[in-house]
Amino acid sequence: MKLDIGCGAHKLPDCYGIDRYALPGVNLVSDLNSEIPFPDNSIDFIAVSRMLPYVSDLSFALQELYRVSVHKTVVCLLCPYAHNFRHSSNPFLKHRFDEHTPRYMTASFRQPPGNPICPPLSPYSYVTPPPYDFRLLRMELFYQAPYLTDLYEPDELEVLKELQANVVDEILYYFVVVKAPLPEEEWLAMCNEVHPEPHAVTMLRSIAPL
Repeated sequence: MKLDIGCGAHKLPDCYGIDRYALPGVNLVSDLNSEIPFPDNSIDFIAVSRMLPYVSDLSFALQELYRVSVHKTVVCLLCPYAHNFRHSSNPFLKHRFDEHTPRYMTASFRQPPGNPICPPLSPYSYVTPPPYDFRLLRMELFYQAPYLTDLYEPDELEVLKELQANVVDEILYYFVVVKAPLPEEEWLAMCNEVHPEPHAVTMLRSIAPL
């Protein structure tokens, strides 16, 4: 079973669709503030588009995603980027997501090769280990329109987003759910696999550079 959460009217094929609104193709109207109505260890792929920042209890929502997942379920999260005034001023957004987030999702973080860097949490590395284990496979940044251009090299964009706000618009993560030992070589292989993308990501990729 596969879940497309926040699918809108464009649910991924062969997925069970969950959204806050009763749109065409939506199987369940839910906002992730209640239990996901599936048994433990029953889901093998989950996409969540722009819903996690709105939940009342982020830990509860993540524990529910973890509960229904089998070992090595791939979880795709698309979230508004924290350091953007359009998102930080939104009173309905309760949680922030950026490059630091993946380190809070597991007690056994590994940096995927060839991806944007997830900076160390020090001096906040004493945080309590979470009651779930989502390990990052891939992370991608979607830039604001002024920066969708060939004028900037990747390393220049990296510096810009560290120095000022409103450079990045949204952030995409792929995690693997870990419920049993996962050898590093297997994790590395999963980092290089191609996984389904929700419709919202397809639309972001369709925006033409300036």
